[in-house]
Amino acid sequence: MDIKDIQELIKFVAKSGATEVDLEIDNVKISIKSPAMKAGKVIEPPVTLVSDIPVAKPVVAAAPVTDAPTNLTDAPTVPEEDTSQYITVKSPMIGTFYRKPSPDKDAFVNVGDEIKPGDVLCVVEAMKLFNEIESEVSGKIVKVLADDSSPVEYEQPLFLVDPS
Repeated sequence: MDIKDIQELIKFVAKSGATEVDLEIDNVKISIKSPAMKAGKVIEPPVTLVSDIPVAKPVVAAAPVTDAPTNLTDAPTVPEEDTSQYITVKSPMIGTFYRKPSPDKDAFVNVGDEIKPGDVLCVVEAMKLFNEIESEVSGKIVKVLADDSSPVEYEQPLFLVDPS
C-alpha cells in the first residue's frame, strides 16, 4: 500500500461519514479517526495513525570462517548448571519487573540473602499498579533471573532459591 492509496482511503472515510476506521493490510495497520461534527462545526481534531507491523526476520546461520572443529565431539563442552535442587520463584502476572521499591532505594533482595515466607522479593507493575511479590518459601537467593525494569510474562522465572 503506497501513500496515494492511503490518501484515497482517508478521503473515502471522510466522505462516508464514518468517525473511526481500523484497517490492516499485509504489514501495515491504519487507524483513521474523522472529526465529530455538530451543526457543521468540528468537535475534535482529526487523527490519522499509520504504523508498520513488525515482521520477524529469518535468522541465517553462516558457516564459520575460523578453523573450528568439524566433529561435535572435538568441540569444548560447557557443563550446564544443575538447578534441580533449587526452587524457582515465578511471576504471578504479566508486567514490568522491578528489583527496587523506587529508583533511589536498595534492591528488595540480592544474591546470597536469606528469605522467609512473606518477605517481599520484587515488584511487578501491571496496569499502573505496583504489586509486591512475596516469598512463599524459606531459603537463600541463588540467582536473579530477570533484569530490572524489564517486561515479564506470566509464570516467567524470576529467582532461584536454595531451600537448604
